[in-house]
Amino acid sequence: MNFARDARNTPPHQTAASTASASTRLLRFNKPYGVLSQFTPEGRWRGLKDFIAIPDVYVAGRLDADSEGLLLLTNNGQLQARIADPRFKMEKIYWVQVEGVPDEAALEALRQGVPLKDGLTRPARASLMVPPPALWEREPPVRVRQAIPTAWIELAIKEGRNRQVRRMTAAVGFPTLRLIRAAIGPYTLEGVAPGSHLEAEVITG
Repeated sequence: MNFARDARNTPPHQTAASTASASTRLLRFNKPYGVLSQFTPEGRWRGLKDFIAIPDVYVAGRLDADSEGLLLLTNNGQLQARIADPRFKMEKIYWVQVEGVPDEAALEALRQGVPLKDGLTRPARASLMVPPPALWEREPPVRVRQAIPTAWIELAIKEGRNRQVRRMTAAVGFPTLRLIRAAIGPYTLEGVAPGSHLEAEVITG
């Protein structure tokens, strides 16, 4: 996946047959580590206002400050709800760097559902990413222990519980070191450099 291409090179799978409204705006933002999913900063965390100067757009589906990747923003309330509400079951794909190398039993547990304090997770798609994804450097860098290898998992879920991905990987014995959201439904990070945003066409149907 290329993270720095021009918006005019958006791949065919992100071109809509029709848009929700001529006035609807949808932004794909590649959120860096340490940035909140809100415009106002808090404490040591920066806000979206440092990166996005477009008025009247709102986050559709939050992403923790210590996570990176795709954040969608729109000025259309109905579209915001369709993207963010778990009832619509829009799949979200995460690239997860974990401590250790998960075996097939751990991956199958993620696929079947993991028991968490707030209940069993829904079935998911999980696979090792070999080779690891080609990514930008994170600031600050991820702290890894020299004696313990790391691996990348691609995890696709249709839920939105608090810190769910981190809790899922910890539950199967592989703590999350770095977490990047790569896609929300048909929308991906393709062509969006860290800290930048591109307009996206609304995909219907």
